[in-house]
Amino acid sequence: MTRALMLCLICSWLAGCAVNPATGRTDFVMMSERQELDLGARYNQEILKQYPRYEDAKLQAYIQRVGERVARSSHRNQLNYVFTLVDSPDVNAFALPGGYIYIHRGLLAYLNSEAELAAVLGHEVGHVTARHSVRQQSQSTAWGVLGQAAAIGTGVGAVGDLTSAMGNAFVRGYGRDMELEADGLGAQYLARGGYDPQAMIEVVKVLKGQEDFARAQAAKRGEAPTAGGYHGLFDTHPDNDRRLQEVIGPASALVGGNQEVGRDNFLQMLDGLVFGDSAASGIRRGRNFYHGELDFALTYPQGWQLVNRPDVLIGHTADEQAFIAMTLEAADKRLSPAEFLRKRVGSQRLVAGEELRVGALQGYTAVLQGQAARRVAVIYRGDNAYLFVAAVKGRASLETEDQHFLDVIRSYRPLKAAERKLAEPVRLHLVRAKSGQSLSALAKDSPLPADGEAQLRLLNGLYPSGEPRPGEWLKTLR
Repeated sequence: MTRALMLCLICSWLAGCAVNPATGRTDFVMMSERQELDLGARYNQEILKQYPRYEDAKLQAYIQRVGERVARSSHRNQLNYVFTLVDSPDVNAFALPGGYIYIHRGLLAYLNSEAELAAVLGHEVGHVTARHSVRQQSQSTAWGVLGQAAAIGTGVGAVGDLTSAMGNAFVRGYGRDMELEADGLGAQYLARGGYDPQAMIEVVKVLKGQEDFARAQAAKRGEAPTAGGYHGLFDTHPDNDRRLQEVIGPASALVGGNQEVGRDNFLQMLDGLVFGDSAASGIRRGRNFYHGELDFALTYPQGWQLVNRPDVLIGHTADEQAFIAMTLEAADKRLSPAEFLRKRVGSQRLVAGEELRVGALQGYTAVLQGQAARRVAVIYRGDNAYLFVAAVKGRASLETEDQHFLDVIRSYRPLKAAERKLAEPVRLHLVRAKSGQSLSALAKDSPLPADGEAQLRLLNGLYPSGEPRPGEWLKTLR
């Protein structure tokens, strides 16, 4: 049975077909607009717990204004759209059902005009107006229902499992078709809102530059390149991508006059924007980690990499076979550090325990026994308990990396006076390009010595080898 026939049968069983407000096509959905709005509002609360808002009221208001201007020209302009700048260095943007749209400051930093910002937001509005997340959720649910029906009809439960697996594979990610549809819709909304629809192509160039840079970095390390993230992979340059040009082309007919780009004003809004890690989550600098607000530092072994998230700090070997995670919890001062750990692990057994002394601070470390043994530790400081969990993957035993784990744990220390500056984030600052000035010369003062020049080119839309024009504003890092 073909997928189309299956979906038609499900439509007839569940009355789940509706006209898409953006495309005019009949789509399979199992959610009313009211349910969509309620779902988005509920998920929004969860998202804001994981991804805090960037603390800049003026910049947040600016992004809301630009987003609303685009959304007013959309197929679902009656929705109450909420646009949020997320305090995250990731190059990403996403939308929830019902009009909740988020852009990470990591992506914002690489944009170079208000029209490009409007293009990102318009693309996400396109996902909302075309009800992409609702369609995915409906298809996923339908595959599950179909699997249950097949299992009941045959008496073989494995049929249900197989069909569910097929459904999960089918709906994983938006896929390029939906991304291109969102590009086309977003370009229409840009043109109707008075922006240059070519900005959609410019944004895809930004993402392509990020992808090419990641590939170059992976090749330098001798690693396989990772799959594309936010927009999906483009094998060709965006200017030469036939399908991308086809979906954006019709928006040119909607252009009414001088379409706005808004470069200089936009760049002024970015002056001072945090780049990379924030003070709230701590700063990675090579093999060291500094947290100004919590007043501590850690040092990791040479060659290890750090992953910094709001809720956890992870250090791992280059092959990702050994890792140590640190989280922050409230200390129970009624318990000693050893008692805290024993209570934390419950019925599991701790062995080889020993007291930790970090200056005047007290802690405890031990090995948690099991099929995959783990090194655990806790350090008390004020009202906080810094909890460490370390392990190895594959066939290796804990002993192969345990000394490294202990070195990381014992490196915990209050910040020294000379380290406080290192706990401050890198920020974007604007300069006027001078005649004959090259990005390689500007990169000499970059706080990112390893990739300083490449990052400056990416930030200014000049990757891999472009040079600035005299007099134009440039983003620098310091």
